[in-house]
Amino acid sequence: MLVRVSTARGVTTLTLDSPHNRNALSTGLMTQLLAGLADAVADDAVRVIVLDHTGPVFCSGADLKETAAAYASGMVPAGMLGDVLAALWDCPKPVLARVAGPARAGGLGLIAAADLAVCADEATFAFTEVRIGVIPAVISATVLPRLHPRAAAELYLTGDTFDGRRAAEIGLVTAAVPADGLDAEVRRYCDSLVRGAPGALAGAKELLRRPGTAELRAELARLSALSTGYFLSDEGREGVTAFREKRPARWVPALDV
Repeated sequence: MLVRVSTARGVTTLTLDSPHNRNALSTGLMTQLLAGLADAVADDAVRVIVLDHTGPVFCSGADLKETAAAYASGMVPAGMLGDVLAALWDCPKPVLARVAGPARAGGLGLIAAADLAVCADEATFAFTEVRIGVIPAVISATVLPRLHPRAAAELYLTGDTFDGRRAAEIGLVTAAVPADGLDAEVRRYCDSLVRGAPGALAGAKELLRRPGTAELRAELARLSALSTGYFLSDEGREGVTAFREKRPARWVPALDV
């Protein structure tokens, strides 16, 4: 299993459990995550959904090994991410992301799609797409409504890494806390959320959704096609290859030493 599911006291926890590839967004992991979400939504006893992870990394983004293998078919796995983000965004039950370690690229889309997100101060984040010749297209549907515009421009264009406190300052996460207080903070939010009436919580989420569901799904379809185009471009292919070979991409100028 790539996503483990557990339920207690009205809270279903969906745990990304693919530490061998840093919980990368493979087709298998995304398929299981969608199934877990659907089951939690259908279960009237479930009041809150927590998105968690095993291993030191929350999510490293697209599965680049699977992406490289899929180039011949022209159907890269990044195209499926839109379905996952829509399911999280549309979920009528509160979704809380627990982020104990690094998140990159598509992993930030998951965090932004959750209603609430709590991270460890030491967690790190980066929109690394431009460094491998692609763009943060699909995740923009959930990320850009959260981020301060100047921060979005800086971080999208540089690909630089930032920590949990900066993530909270710019709106990517709800709160950043010391690592030893992360679980207590998650429990505190869950205890508050289960006090809400299910119908009222769903209605409050409708008020908070910007853009609306229909608009978001249309935007995700457009952005998924855009993302696929970049992954299949010459730059995208070179960037993925360079990353996997642990070398600079060919567009990086030689640095004087």
